[in-house]
Amino acid sequence: MIELGHFLAFLAMTVSGGLAYAGLRGQRAMAGKLAIAGFVLMAISFLILIRSFLISDFSVQLVAINSHTEKPLIYKFAGTWGNHEGSMALWCLVMFGFAAAGAWIMRTGRDVFEARTLGLQGLLTLGAMAYLLFASSPYIRLDNPPLQGSDLNPLLQDPALAAHPPMLYLGYVGYSFVFALAAAGLMEGRIDRQWAKTARLWAMAAFVPLTAGIALGSYWAYYELGWGGWWFWDPVENASLMPWLVGAAFLHSVVVTEKRDSFRAWTVLLAVMAFCFSILGAFLVRSGLLTSVHAFAVDPERGTLLLIGLLAYGGFALTLFAIRAPSLKGGAEHMLISREGALMGNNLVFAVATLTVLLGTMFPLIAEAAGEVMSVGEPYFNLTFTPIMALALITLPVVQAWAWGKADLRNLWKWAAAFIGIVAVFWLIGVGPLEISLLAGFGFGLGVWLIGGAAWEIWRRAKTLQRLPKLPGRVWGMTLTHAGLGVFILGAVGETSLRQHQTLALEEGQSLRMAGWTITLDDVQAVEGPNWYADRAFLTATRGGTTASLSPEKRIYPAARMPTTETAIYSSGLSDLYVALGESRRADGVTRWTFEVFKKPLVDLIYWGVILMSIGGLLCFMPGRKSAKRET
Repeated sequence: MIELGHFLAFLAMTVSGGLAYAGLRGQRAMAGKLAIAGFVLMAISFLILIRSFLISDFSVQLVAINSHTEKPLIYKFAGTWGNHEGSMALWCLVMFGFAAAGAWIMRTGRDVFEARTLGLQGLLTLGAMAYLLFASSPYIRLDNPPLQGSDLNPLLQDPALAAHPPMLYLGYVGYSFVFALAAAGLMEGRIDRQWAKTARLWAMAAFVPLTAGIALGSYWAYYELGWGGWWFWDPVENASLMPWLVGAAFLHSVVVTEKRDSFRAWTVLLAVMAFCFSILGAFLVRSGLLTSVHAFAVDPERGTLLLIGLLAYGGFALTLFAIRAPSLKGGAEHMLISREGALMGNNLVFAVATLTVLLGTMFPLIAEAAGEVMSVGEPYFNLTFTPIMALALITLPVVQAWAWGKADLRNLWKWAAAFIGIVAVFWLIGVGPLEISLLAGFGFGLGVWLIGGAAWEIWRRAKTLQRLPKLPGRVWGMTLTHAGLGVFILGAVGETSLRQHQTLALEEGQSLRMAGWTITLDDVQAVEGPNWYADRAFLTATRGGTTASLSPEKRIYPAARMPTTETAIYSSGLSDLYVALGESRRADGVTRWTFEVFKKPLVDLIYWGVILMSIGGLLCFMPGRKSAKRET
């Protein structure tokens, strides 16, 4: 059966070549049919690969290396993309999916432009399919299959990690279609308002799942790895953050192009760079050059092929941009102090922040090439990235109320006074009951400032309660996204500045206090799962009238010969009590177990904020009401 999947994938690659040829020749109808045909072929091929995992067909090399008969069904299913080869097959499927969706949905009235967009997407897909089939084939059959598989990496046997790669790839690959739109627009010489409207929707279709995918990866690291953090500035985390930052800049820039027919060159450049950073992320994850729990760490030779693809596609687009850029000047005139000027400043901040992350991610590799061993961690990013982004966020509520063309600064002093007042309140609270630093007080103030600014913006546009439901979905989407960012900041600052950590050593029946909680070890039992066995502790935590039962585990997966930590978390909806089980020690006839216990105030706001941002992004797809007035 796997041979059929291989044949269909090869046929899909051939179709992608035909799609590229027909599209670049301007044949819209043929390109649309080929895009849908390629998606169907690759979808069937991928389903055959999934079937091989579900039935534990160890004659398929990929299944033998990454599966096991005793593995739960959901992880057999997710094991299809929990490896380099399978994830590349998913990548190619999503690329075909965007081409098919574009063929089905795009109705700009510009057939040649649409055909070229599909053709360029076909060209990108052709490269990905060639890489899959000739350098990373998941369809290899073993002559002497084993009776049992080696099992999937235990760290990846988790619900969040089952959904994380598909969401992330929807974001990464989504920017390939934005890239195709930009290149097709450059070829046609028409980067106008209609192009911007089309590109904005497709960019949002990439931005929302990329946001969700990054959050899923963060949440997995938080509860699965047992170290108590939610963001480590890991190189692979940074690899997903960089296209997110460039994508956010693009969404702000394309609004100016759509509304004012300005920033055309800058918007196109951001579209190209968003895709380039996506490919760079794939290279970092798959090259083996970086050490990370998120990386596939395959051989550098296959990573080199991805780098060649990045240079080829990026070089083509940047060369085309250099040729066409002089013709993209123009647009409505505006003053520096205007909404356009503020959005340009916002884009520059995002660009500098992205370069800061890139430097911090790549510098250890540069140092290693020079014969030095050097690491770049949280202190570097706190000193560089955080202040840069804070600068943009401080101005956000102010500039979103500015008019196009020229801003009215008469009320600027009121905004400044409001921000200073909010931060001053948290500073006063900080030196009193919270006992937090001035920087933490500033962070809390910034979060409230963004939430309040979003609320004021929605009220400024509606003016009455009756008009609130009539506001366009884009306005609600923008407001929820900015408010979600404020909620995220409150959670990040609260968790960072107020968290408490203590290592407890408990024998059965013993109680100790930590951060207002009384924690009692009731029992430790040996338990067994479908493909693992573990020591499971049973704890009771009490505080006031609240009682929580916690059962952290230390698991061993025999097939993979690898231990994992399964944390126990009691959540109040805002804050968490977080417990990880450590090792046991026996002394004087008594066995004591160690526990890493964290009190993590407001940590749940991090993920509530991301949910709000994702909902806001989805609302941007809603069509505006015909009766609604034009946005101001």
